[in-house]
Amino acid sequence: MIDTAQAYENETHVGRGIADSQTPRDDLWVTTKIWTSEFKDGDLQASLRKSLERLDLDHVDLVLLHWPNKDVSMEETFAALNDARSKGMTKHIGVSNFTVEQMGQAVKLSEAPILTNQVEYHPFINQTPVLEAAHALGMSVTAYSPLAQGQVFDDAVLKEIGEKYGKSPAQVTVRWFVQQPGVITIPRSSSPEHIAANNDVQDFELTAQEMGRITALNANHKRLIDPSWAPEWDTAA
Repeated sequence: MIDTAQAYENETHVGRGIADSQTPRDDLWVTTKIWTSEFKDGDLQASLRKSLERLDLDHVDLVLLHWPNKDVSMEETFAALNDARSKGMTKHIGVSNFTVEQMGQAVKLSEAPILTNQVEYHPFINQTPVLEAAHALGMSVTAYSPLAQGQVFDDAVLKEIGEKYGKSPAQVTVRWFVQQPGVITIPRSSSPEHIAANNDVQDFELTAQEMGRITALNANHKRLIDPSWAPEWDTAA
């Protein structure tokens, strides 16, 4: 699974990496994201064509709206997104950084299923409203910044649990995500060793008590990604 975006300005490099890897296309899941300046009908489809050119692919597996945009109607944007899908540019569509209310609107407005909502999610943020809404709407949640930009390594609870299993705090965190139904996690790393370690989480299982201890770390509710264009976030009751 490869996650990129127009705003990352690395689609050309990602495409080159895909080509150089010689990995069969069917073995890859490629996700990219449309930036908010391209949400109007026509602009969206054209921008996705450019993304495909940069990626050197005839389609991606998933296209997400990178952030909500209050300046373009959701009706227009989702009509354009569905049109891009019907033209074969993407197999699936989804959203990113959408609130509970926006998720509900997306599902109502979209002809095709909304596959996922990609949001900031790690042990130190309470995303209960989004998780519950996604479950009710039949969507998954994709967790970005799942290691809290490295802050998991300093947490005493995650260290203690990791020592029991011979795992790092990062591996404990990834395992916590694995055991949550309907949640996908995409930890980022430039190190092949860390990428391998993040995937080495299938040989142990957290107990219900340990899962609860990690979830309880969200009491401090630490949001790390909050740009000026962010929506008004949901707050847990």
